[in-house]
Amino acid sequence: MADPRAGSAGPPEPVRAAGAVLWRDGPAGRPEVALVHRPRYDDWSFPKGKLDGGEHVLRAVVREVEEETGIVARLGRRLPPVSYLHRDRPKRVDYWAARCVEPSSAHAVPNDEVDRLDWLPAGEAAERLSYSHDVDLLREFTAGPLHTWPLVILRHGSAGEKSEWEEPDELRPLDARGRAEAVRLSALLRAYGPSRPVSSATARCLDTVLPYARATGTAVVTDAAFTIGDTGGDRALGRLLELADGGVPAIVCTHGEIVAELITGLCRRLGEKVPDEPALRKGSFWVAHLAGGEDGTPAIAALERHRA
Repeated sequence: MADPRAGSAGPPEPVRAAGAVLWRDGPAGRPEVALVHRPRYDDWSFPKGKLDGGEHVLRAVVREVEEETGIVARLGRRLPPVSYLHRDRPKRVDYWAARCVEPSSAHAVPNDEVDRLDWLPAGEAAERLSYSHDVDLLREFTAGPLHTWPLVILRHGSAGEKSEWEEPDELRPLDARGRAEAVRLSALLRAYGPSRPVSSATARCLDTVLPYARATGTAVVTDAAFTIGDTGGDRALGRLLELADGGVPAIVCTHGEIVAELITGLCRRLGEKVPDEPALRKGSFWVAHLAGGEDGTPAIAALERHRA
């Protein structure tokens, strides 16, 4: 008789992978996308690969693109994930549009996995691709805006308990966990390319973006509009909309009390559906990928959330 305490095995966890529709400016302003040929499968696809154990998906997509093409990519808007069965096991591949930020001559193929890389206009790429789900992905890419810029809304890292801090609250620093989050955030945010860091004028927010600023050689600008105790939701949103309208990539580091109002207000003003849970945990961030609208005002081309 079977042991009633023994539960049945659940469905296998999906294999996680990440990839990109890597593009560059082609002749006459027409974009070209990169396809790779894998001799092991004799197929043509977009560069992609499995996440290493514990690896963040943003680190994985940049690493896999570089390993398969030799090109350092700058992530743009997030594209729909692709799911399918691979060797009877579910597999999910998260995709981004990604700009080639180095000359194509920098690619490193052939290598162990890829023996050829071709840059093709979208129409030719659709005919070359081996899988229908990749053709669907290419269609999603071409249907959206090509040029976007990121606006990151970041909640500072872990900073201990406010009730246990006896000095002025603006001096409360990150704790050990928060410092580790700040280092991880620096690597993740660099996947979107260089951005202007704008911070609340508190130690915990400045500490959160400091590793990013040092790694990218940018100066952190403090802004009272994002500083708890000096601002309110309307003022913070007004300043955020000014940054959004500037066309310059920016990272705004602020407080949990402000984040939900910022993302809700940004979505409503720019015509995007408000997320069901706009708030962020400490050390987490939203990325709004913005594009110029028909009337010159920005529009949200994609919205994604990540945790360090």
